[in-house]
Amino acid sequence: MQGKVLIANRGEIAIRIMEACKDLGLDYVVVYTDADRDSEHVRRNWTEGPKHNAWRITSYTDPNDILAVADHTLCTAIHPGYGFFSEDYRFARRVTIRDRPLVFIGPSWEVIKKLGDKINTKRIANKLGIPTIPGTDSPIYNEMEAEEMAQHLFDVQAEQGAPPAILVKAAAGGGGMGIEEVSRIEQFRRVYRQVQHYAKRQFGDGGVLIEQLLRDFNHLEVQLLCSRHDERLHFNSRNCTIQSTGRQKRIEAAPGLDDSCFVYDFDTRPLLQQIVDYSLKLADHVHYDNVGTWEWIVSRSGQAYLLEVNTRIQVENDVSARISYLQGKHPNLIREQIRLALGERIGYKQDDIEFKGASIELRIVAENTSRNFAPWIGTITRFDMPRFEWSAVYTHVPSDRPYPIPSEYDPNLALALVWGETMDQAKKRALEFIDQTVIEGQDSSGEGIITNLDYLRSHLDRLLTF
Repeated sequence: MQGKVLIANRGEIAIRIMEACKDLGLDYVVVYTDADRDSEHVRRNWTEGPKHNAWRITSYTDPNDILAVADHTLCTAIHPGYGFFSEDYRFARRVTIRDRPLVFIGPSWEVIKKLGDKINTKRIANKLGIPTIPGTDSPIYNEMEAEEMAQHLFDVQAEQGAPPAILVKAAAGGGGMGIEEVSRIEQFRRVYRQVQHYAKRQFGDGGVLIEQLLRDFNHLEVQLLCSRHDERLHFNSRNCTIQSTGRQKRIEAAPGLDDSCFVYDFDTRPLLQQIVDYSLKLADHVHYDNVGTWEWIVSRSGQAYLLEVNTRIQVENDVSARISYLQGKHPNLIREQIRLALGERIGYKQDDIEFKGASIELRIVAENTSRNFAPWIGTITRFDMPRFEWSAVYTHVPSDRPYPIPSEYDPNLALALVWGETMDQAKKRALEFIDQTVIEGQDSSGEGIITNLDYLRSHLDRLLTF
């Protein structure tokens, strides 16, 4: 392949994109901020000299900085990774229609615009007969209309014998921000006004959504791979139920449900096939054309609801890849994403992919899980991850020198993948991996590092359960 990719991201995802570019024979350029100067994604490249390919910028969210580097280095494509500009249709559009256009490695900006908006996704899904969480499918700005919807949802829950609970959400919000719970209609107006004011202040849009709150559920995802040639296939399901209080995922596993972990009240096989089929149906409808993740909520009774679509590569993409075999090997979905964005066909069919075994991803973070997952900031002095034939580690943290954790970003340290022939074997291997991991460090007060390793260890038995 030919081309030069600007990697508009940081940390472990930048490194994984670098490696995928090398595998495809593509040149690449990385960017970094001053806070990231000690990151491995910078240290593995050149910040000066004839091979100079690492360029300092003021911010990963400054499009002018990033595009200036792309133009100066004659890049032909840009990979946004995840976060930052990855789901910003305005950025994707600007990149592709400017005087010196670049390939945006992700879905087309039109697709991102359609599905990057949760409200519009819900509206499209409802038209296609795809189940979504009961509630509004457009923002409500009128307090009386909002209260009427809230009362309707409370009445439905009463008929079903379910505990009364609804969510009041900032329509323009994301990442768990601007969401409040209401359990009595008497509370509603106060909470509605609170969320509306927050939404106006934070997002410049006072629109509010009202949804039924589902408490006892599993959070499942379907990984799709699509091309510019109207080809679409899937890489099965995964489970992302174990999350921090801020709705940030901490342990993911594939497949999405496993009968060895829990006695379910429903047949898991048709349920998993159903969410795959629905995901492909929506992808076909919008002509989805790159990688993407369809997020689902599954109740204890086996009812599935589409939650949203992530129009980007996700942190946990490799969880799906580790239960997938293409010609006997695990596919690299980041490599596939790049290849397809540059115009290639998929080159294989759904029947060519074999699914077997189980995999688990551990997100290792410097945080105090007993204090609401508060981030820990300090310097890592020892960072040793075990190596096994059944594991992989993605990290930007060096193991040969001290590493000060930048306070500007989330203190994510590493992603550890383990896999096995069964979920039970994968869980045992995850425990072995955690037990052999050594992370040491100190903060500015001389106190030792705090990580979430104990939290990960203690929550493995909760995998895929209700």
